[in-house]
Amino acid sequence: VQKLEDELDAMLFDRSGHRAKLTAIGHALLEEGRQLLACASQLEQKMHSLASGWEPELRIAVSDLLDFSAILASVAEFDQYNQGTRLRIQREVFGGTWDALVNQRADLVIGANDHPPVGVLSQPLAQVNFIFAVHPDHPLCQHPQPLSASVIRRYRAIAAADSSRQLPPRSSSLLTGQEVLTVPTIDDKLAAQCAGLGVGFLPERLARPAIAAGRLRQLDVQEGKPSTLLFCGWRERQPSHALAWFLQHLAQASISARLCGGI
Repeated sequence: VQKLEDELDAMLFDRSGHRAKLTAIGHALLEEGRQLLACASQLEQKMHSLASGWEPELRIAVSDLLDFSAILASVAEFDQYNQGTRLRIQREVFGGTWDALVNQRADLVIGANDHPPVGVLSQPLAQVNFIFAVHPDHPLCQHPQPLSASVIRRYRAIAAADSSRQLPPRSSSLLTGQEVLTVPTIDDKLAAQCAGLGVGFLPERLARPAIAAGRLRQLDVQEGKPSTLLFCGWRERQPSHALAWFLQHLAQASISARLCGGI
């Protein structure tokens, strides 16, 4: 202790009383020392994890079609096995999921729609069904059903903007000549349709609760929106541990159902 005090040129213990006590500087050194030891231990554990095949970071792009609370439940399960991999999650819309993977902004995409680009590995995740819905007071509710495309075209559609940066952007179920209000995500699209600002198709997991609550009304249409098959995608031929864990986890039917809201 004396040598340490000499090197620091500071008193670490007050020796004036019957028993030596830490000075304010001594307390500060003790706390800082504990933090340094903890950091050293964490660094040692992280290096061991990297050496055993756990990546330092896994970047995940998640489609806005999926229930994000279910994604968080999967993260909680991953935490039980995680060996130091840091997760970075981002939300993408339409082609933005594949774009994030192709342009190396993500290591894993969850819920990408349409078939994957060339050179990307993939596995099916779930099938998503869509419902055409409008505000209960919308003028479309006064038209005979099933609604024709020519009738729907008269009213503004709500569309979520494709977040793709380099791949060609996509749009969904828009009719030629139809006025469009573009919003950032599918959740914003739901809010806009519940506000009576436009019409369009919504995933069942979002539409059903809004219809049950009286915020939306389902209408029959002559040309429905086909179900969409969602995929998980990645680039690594031999996935490292964290990526491999998520691929095995997402292959479970119960997990895919949870991500799509049980529908």
